Amino acid sequence: MALRLGDIAPDFTADSTEGKIEFYKWLGDSWGVLFSHPADFTPVCTTELGSVSKLQDEFKKRNVKTIALSVDPIESHHDWVKDINETQKTTVNYPIIADPLFTVAKLYDMVHPNASDKFTVRSVFIIGADKKVKLILTYPASTGRNFNEILRVIDSLQLTANYSVATPANWKDGEDVVIAPAIKDEDIAAKFPKGYTKVKPYLRLTPQPNK
Repeated sequence: MALRLGDIAPDFTADSTEGKIEFYKWLGDSWGVLFSHPADFTPVCTTELGSVSKLQDEFKKRNVKTIALSVDPIESHHDWVKDINETQKTTVNYPIIADPLFTVAKLYDMVHPNASDKFTVRSVFIIGADKKVKLILTYPASTGRNFNEILRVIDSLQLTANYSVATPANWKDGEDVVIAPAIKDEDIAAKFPKGYTKVKPYLRLTPQPNK
């Protein structure tokens, strides 16, 4: 059965470019981004894994670990990493899971037979420190992912996990946020001392509370 938001992310053990990974143990108290790519030595995937490598400092600021996956064997991953480093002018600094038996791919429903039964689609799972699935994205093989958008979503997820707010369309870290409808007007001052703007009774904006 497909994973849904709020489900516990399945634990697993798998080989990777950084040795055997016990997923929960590897995550520890961090958030995680598990993302699959269709195949090694392919153009879009090469740019994606390079992009994630270049953004590692940003992920670390947010206490997020990244881990990639495809159904290629581990030897292929090791060889391909050399190409990624060369062509993307970076150093891959996170593990890539080898899943030739589709074990993890099936756990996370990363194979969509109507797209391909031989490769994983471009899946993204953001997993919280509580091991619950917070976000799921699926891209086709032809479209590379925007990992700056993944960072933006993580900012939103971590903010809204700690405050009674939501983030509006196209929100970026540091911008105003929406006060949750469950908060009554008379309780806003205590929760949001920076003040708020009432656009409509259901649309109340306040400065980002953790800035």
